[in-house]
Amino acid sequence: MTNTVSKLEDAAPLVDVRQLRIAFGEGEKRVEVVHGIDFHIARGECVAIVGESGSGKTVTARSLIGLTGAGAVVTADEIAVGGRSIMALNNKQWRELRGVEVGLVLQDALVSFDPLRTVGKEISEPLELHKTVPSAEIEEKVIELLRQVGVPEPELRMNQYSHQLSGGLRQRALIASAIAANPALIIADEPTTALDVTVQAQVLELLAARKRENTGILLISHDLAVVSQVADRVYVMRYGEFVEDGPTAEVLNNPQHEYTKALLAADPVEHAKGTRLSIQVGETLVQPRAEISSDVVLSATNLVKSFGDRTVVHGVSFDLHRGETIGIVGESGSGKSTTARMALALDEPDSGNVSLDGCPWSGIPERQRLARRPRMQVIYQDPLSSFDPRYSVSQLLGETLARIDHPRSDRKARKLELLDLVGLTSSMLERQPLQMSGGQRQRVAIARALSMRPEIIVCDEAVSALDVSIQAQVLDLLADLQAEFTMSYLFISHHLGVVRHVSDRVLVMKDGWVVEQGDVDDVFEHPQHQYTQELLAAIPRISSVAEAAAAPQQRRTAS
Repeated sequence: MTNTVSKLEDAAPLVDVRQLRIAFGEGEKRVEVVHGIDFHIARGECVAIVGESGSGKTVTARSLIGLTGAGAVVTADEIAVGGRSIMALNNKQWRELRGVEVGLVLQDALVSFDPLRTVGKEISEPLELHKTVPSAEIEEKVIELLRQVGVPEPELRMNQYSHQLSGGLRQRALIASAIAANPALIIADEPTTALDVTVQAQVLELLAARKRENTGILLISHDLAVVSQVADRVYVMRYGEFVEDGPTAEVLNNPQHEYTKALLAADPVEHAKGTRLSIQVGETLVQPRAEISSDVVLSATNLVKSFGDRTVVHGVSFDLHRGETIGIVGESGSGKSTTARMALALDEPDSGNVSLDGCPWSGIPERQRLARRPRMQVIYQDPLSSFDPRYSVSQLLGETLARIDHPRSDRKARKLELLDLVGLTSSMLERQPLQMSGGQRQRVAIARALSMRPEIIVCDEAVSALDVSIQAQVLDLLADLQAEFTMSYLFISHHLGVVRHVSDRVLVMKDGWVVEQGDVDDVFEHPQHQYTQELLAAIPRISSVAEAAAAPQQRRTAS
């Protein structure tokens, strides 16, 4: 190994970044996305950079491992790891740095792992590359690492492929790979965004354990509640600049910048149903609520569904009333999405039945459902995968309007009306999905669902992949539309804070069973089942540490 990237010296500051600038493109087309920022990380410290997609937080983190991407121009007064400059490393030196000096944990372990290699081979790669343990001891070390991050039956799991593991086990295995060579710094880029609340808590505890062992951590996140669980200091990033920074407790308990305040206000865990999360000038905090009628629009009775010899849904029943939102919560594999698919008549139950407006909905030929299909629509987590990428917004909406025989002469006006309903302008009509932000795509997905004039919308993890502020806008939009059109929602999510904010009643599912159900406030405030209690205990909440916030600490804000 070269002197440039020799093992980090304990006496040196871990990370020192001064006047970092990152740009893409050349000449007049060059666009600067990070504008002269400073930050530092000490050993045994977790520093978080928070902000929305496009704020520059991920590319900032990647500048520490030379992975800012093709065409990136990185300049700085200094970028140092362990007291040594890393600004002029060649490709060989970068490879020597990654893994042994700096470990990386990404959001999606399924994408991070090679699907053709076993988990054990993936974890052993940095050990083999950097020769940190003798070859004869690598297998034993891999088992030890898997056990260290809480993977059960490590001898079995190491010989499995990533697709054979649950999301939580994959993420733990990815952390094992990141810490295999015992790096002094771990970069965790949105490591818990797509995880169930209990698995999220386990991953955060793993990161906290590494911190206690004197590892420095750079946590990239848009979720201030997650940040509050593990970070010592936080930098709030917007449009490539830090607008506020300081000790985590102080920034979260006493925010100074309006953007930080907006991020905190968008947290659904801290706000009851009927409270607006995304406040614009002139808006009120109180949100109109739909009147719930006695009319049952969707009824499920004793639904059972098996795949092969495995039963994934056991006797689920519910009645959804007009204007009501029922939330269904549970971890991955609990059966909540399968229940939603049976409600949509995309899967037929093995037994039990579903009725729509009092008429049979399951157990009948599809031709008998076609005329009623527009009454029930669905919004998925990832609209990009449910859109034809070649279609413009105008074509996407036009397709559904043609489906319900909307007069051709009035379709342009109806498209504009739909875009206006979801807060988008006519300029969106000619855009394709890849030309829009995640929040814009989700609004188009809602507009497409509304084009059918539905009575019911099934929201299947509809906001799980969104930044907290964009999530707030979408949740507010759904509430406004429900109040205006008295629609009913079946809201499927692993995010308990979101479910409490939007729902009137809730079903808690585990291993295909409904273990608890009732009024959402009753269930959340007085959970009866141990599993519900465990889920609620695992919800990350923004810590209120008054004494820490009151202590004299250095912090900066930008106007």
